Amino acid sequence: MRLNYYPPCQKPDLTLGTGPHCDPTSLTILHQDDVGGLEVYYDEKWHSIHPNTDAFVVNIGDTFMALSNGIYKSCLHRAVVNNRTPRKSLAFFLCPKKDKVVSPPNGLIDTDNPRMYPDFTWPALLEFTQKHYRADMKTLHAFANWLQHKNTT
Repeated sequence: MRLNYYPPCQKPDLTLGTGPHCDPTSLTILHQDDVGGLEVYYDEKWHSIHPNTDAFVVNIGDTFMALSNGIYKSCLHRAVVNNRTPRKSLAFFLCPKKDKVVSPPNGLIDTDNPRMYPDFTWPALLEFTQKHYRADMKTLHAFANWLQHKNTT
């Protein structure tokens, strides 16, 4: 869980609260205040998500994308700031247990839908995103290459 606080900024057009990223987690459950600032990227542009204090935003992360063999895609998002009002959000991150292997069910893999990502554990993906690579739309591809290189050296 993480509480995010974004103070007002004198030049909000030059500053991001958090840069564009995908969460490496399975799911992120986000509660926003009524200020707004969450944006998601789809259809080749950024879209504001209007806050609803009576609801949660649920983002699919890279681990869920791997579990679904790419059927569900990670959500590229960012937080923007404003020059008037502070913004707060509370994020709950759902991740597998450290010893569990992330692997899609066999029913999602066949000749028409080959395996997209190697098996991995959550600590390995977390290490990769914290030490080697900022999470974005290509994280799982880069992670798979890193795992393959790491396992052959």
